Amino acid sequence: MASQMTEEQIYEEAKIRVKRRRGFWNHFVAWAVVNIILIVIWALTYEHSEDLWFLWPLCLWGAFVLLHGLRVFVLERKSDRGAIAQEMERIRREQG
Repeated sequence: MASQMTEEQIYEEAKIRVKRRRGFWNHFVAWAVVNIILIVIWALTYEHSEDLWFLWPLCLWGAFVLLHGLRVFVLERKSDRGAIAQEMERIRREQG
């Protein structure tokens, strides 16, 4: 197994995680704002017609936001820790 991380490694890992989380929240806010604007445009121009065109970007882009969130908050943690540990072991073996 991999040895304990140094303070510098912990700091770098924390910095990466914060950047990824911030990236997700920026993505989420952009999705929400754009889709609110699209719904308002639909409501003002189509007078609630049965053509709910705003659902296409809402759902499709929303699926990508969901996948992004899963990757950042659920899947990435487990897979990254293992991958980082494996890569650290490979580097140690290469160094002798």
